[in-house]
Amino acid sequence: MSFFVTSVGPGNGGDLGGLEGADAHCQQLAEAAGAGDRTWRAYLSTEAPDGRGEHARNRIGQGPWYNANGVLIAANLTDLHLYNTTITYETALDENGNRVKGRYDDTNEHDMLTGTMEDGTAYFPDDQDHTCNNWTSSGEGSAQLGHHDRHGGGNVSWNSAHPSRGCSPENLQSTGGNGYFYCFAAD
Repeated sequence: MSFFVTSVGPGNGGDLGGLEGADAHCQQLAEAAGAGDRTWRAYLSTEAPDGRGEHARNRIGQGPWYNANGVLIAANLTDLHLYNTTITYETALDENGNRVKGRYDDTNEHDMLTGTMEDGTAYFPDDQDHTCNNWTSSGEGSAQLGHHDRHGGGNVSWNSAHPSRGCSPENLQSTGGNGYFYCFAAD
């Protein structure tokens, strides 16, 4: 396993404790699932006031990435962002190999926190928050979200479908999420 969707969020909406807290959450979940011998990173971008922040694509290694059932998600960064990504409802499993609820389940939890554009890069500075204040806000702000099941609202992007209504747990749930995000083994 070198890719999973978090089975639970840290519990404070878009406040993940910054990138460090999000990475630690990935590492903890991987360790509990018996895959802690790798370096796990959250697929999240950040923002900077005078330029672009850190790019999600630069944080996760070069691939290949496989889910908990051994299914190839992408061979490399180009496949992941442009061509052959196989992130779908059937393959975007949590660290224990379980499906994550999608648009057609009783509770929709398909929105994944990413803060990124479709190519995996951070947003250029603008007047909108795309990262819940660099993953430290559970109130003000917004986060760019992807759809792990590739359904909903005419946008099927796994990493950049739409912004959230806010950063609180309630706001993330109201747009179809639960504070989950993607974790990749960077080594």
